[in-house]
Amino acid sequence: MRVVAKIGTSSLTDGMGVIDAAVIDTLCDQLAALRDAGHEVVLVTSGAVSAGVAALGMSARPNDMPTLQALAAAGQSRLMETYNRSLARHELVAAQVLLVPHDFVDRRQYLHARQTLVRLLELGCVPVVNENDAVASDEIRFGDNDRIAALVSHNVNADVLVLLTDTPGLYTADPRTEPSARLIDEVAADDPLLAVSATAAGSNRGSGGMASKLAAARMASWSGVRAVIAAAGRPGVLVDAVNGLPVGTTFQPSDRRLPARKLWIGFASQVEGTVVIDDGARRALVERGTSLLPAGVTGVEGDFHEGDVVEVRDPAGVAVARGMVLSDAAALRSMAGKRTGDLPSHVAHEVIHRDDLVVLL
Repeated sequence: MRVVAKIGTSSLTDGMGVIDAAVIDTLCDQLAALRDAGHEVVLVTSGAVSAGVAALGMSARPNDMPTLQALAAAGQSRLMETYNRSLARHELVAAQVLLVPHDFVDRRQYLHARQTLVRLLELGCVPVVNENDAVASDEIRFGDNDRIAALVSHNVNADVLVLLTDTPGLYTADPRTEPSARLIDEVAADDPLLAVSATAAGSNRGSGGMASKLAAARMASWSGVRAVIAAAGRPGVLVDAVNGLPVGTTFQPSDRRLPARKLWIGFASQVEGTVVIDDGARRALVERGTSLLPAGVTGVEGDFHEGDVVEVRDPAGVAVARGMVLSDAAALRSMAGKRTGDLPSHVAHEVIHRDDLVVLL
């Protein structure tokens, strides 16, 4: 099988943000075991910013973007040093791959990234993927490495995605505040994968939370990839997850398959505003897969620009879709409710084209 594994900052570092070499050794031992069993493996790793914090002797993780990006640059090389040493114990070669969102949105970049990753696997390397934090800010602010891992799974046609974290899996509620919370063993392909409440907050060393992992699991499922959320500290967790043993929460693959661009729009991009639609427009989107037209718009919330991603909600406030708008918020407010024939020729006659729209229901 082709396996993508992702491990988060909180699982890789101690309380001071120092990279825990023993944890990486344990992870690399499992990667090597999968390789020995004939599987191909890609690792998506966080930890560059936290490693930079420790390297520069800071007492806490800062919040301003220039400093975070500088810390990522300082920490990334130290992170790779640790992986290089650990994988070399098994005579495996780590290959650093730094990606940015554009690599998944632009078709040519997407194919180029796939070509590189597949060739590295053919050469027997273990690709070690991270977002290029020094120049791309999304991962640092939103924990996009979970989503990056799902997009990489789509890119390389993976069979399974394993998201290793500091919790045993997905619970019915936050186990830190709800003693009755129980672990969900399996989520079927036809279940609403994001219906369970989850916190978006990560640890003080990382940037992601369970919400980003749920989004990544849904992306993987809609790519035809089985996804598992499990505790990084559980002995043999990665090997067991790949072999289908009951560890953490397993998300079964769906028959619904989305291209990478739509996966990014639907689950990995930042939502800049909201478009409210009437029931007729809702039926058109959900039942007929049409583009969203101005006639069905009843409200516009936020101050977004052309090309931004917005959430589309029905009269009851239910999120129906996400999509990339063809007009800014001000123009859309002036167009809302108007039929196509009543619109000036110089404005877009669609709010969101169906090629840039993902129905979430």
